Amino acid sequence: MDAAPADRTIPLIEIGSGGPLALIDAAPHRLAETLDMGRRHYGALALGLGDRIARRWLADADNPYRGEIAAVSARAAVPGAFLLNLSYEWTCTAGVGADPSGRGSRMLRTLDWPLVGLGRTVVVTRQDGGAGPYCNVTWAGFVGVATAMAPGRFSVALNQPPMPEMTPSCWLDWAIVRRRWWRNRGLPPAHLLRRVCDTCATYDEARTMLVETPLCLPGFFTLSGAAPDQGCVVERLEDRAAVREAPTSVANHWVSLDLPGRPRGEDSLGRCAMMENLRDGAADDFAWVAPPILNETTRVSVIANAALGTLAVRGWESDGPATSTFRL
Repeated sequence: MDAAPADRTIPLIEIGSGGPLALIDAAPHRLAETLDMGRRHYGALALGLGDRIARRWLADADNPYRGEIAAVSARAAVPGAFLLNLSYEWTCTAGVGADPSGRGSRMLRTLDWPLVGLGRTVVVTRQDGGAGPYCNVTWAGFVGVATAMAPGRFSVALNQPPMPEMTPSCWLDWAIVRRRWWRNRGLPPAHLLRRVCDTCATYDEARTMLVETPLCLPGFFTLSGAAPDQGCVVERLEDRAAVREAPTSVANHWVSLDLPGRPRGEDSLGRCAMMENLRDGAADDFAWVAPPILNETTRVSVIANAALGTLAVRGWESDGPATSTFRL
């Protein structure tokens, strides 16, 4: 494995109940980095148009986090905060099972996204929404949760399912999915994970909320509890769910619901098979982050054990490790 830059570390930023603005206050340059990534990837025109559409949908849906996103946008003073907070174009690989040490349940996870710079700019915040503190693997200005570890409670991660295949055109399918989204008033998956981390005191509460809460579009959730036998993958449609018990793995294709869809990312079947093979015996380092789990869009890798309160994070870019390893 290539050596990571010694001078690029992942900070632990204490924000308590201060929300995303507290992170911006603690590291103001980080928000500019996030918005610059979005501008380079989408373009300034798309960010401006996307912001207007996203702002309207959040208002129409009475989204509980729209005020926080508006506050981030006001602090940024440039377009991008609304669109980037509703972006859901990443691919991921995750596995959950009993920790090889015999203590608790362990979650392994990578997040893939083509935004260049996400690996260099990832941070860990320690925050508390009321149910207890949790560590959020995140970026400045991002209001939802994609990966988190709540000591003594659970660890969670979000993957994206395949795009539904309804027409011969990928772009037409994308437009149909987005039209359905804008007509739906459920929570975005990343906002559901934020609610789970903020309000659920136990693994069972988190599992119930992930299964039952209406969504505005599908999502895959990995949940790892404090006990060795507490773990599952929840495959979600907007209004129904299928649950696979641990030990199990997930990438970006349906397993339990067996629905057709366009592949997401590189070699979803291969990534999931590799995670199945290594999940239960991998060491607590990132030697397991290798092709096909590792690919040119891999940006973050995580190892989390809520029973032990341990979290390891490494940032990646297309040319290899982008940070040293963060350990809590």
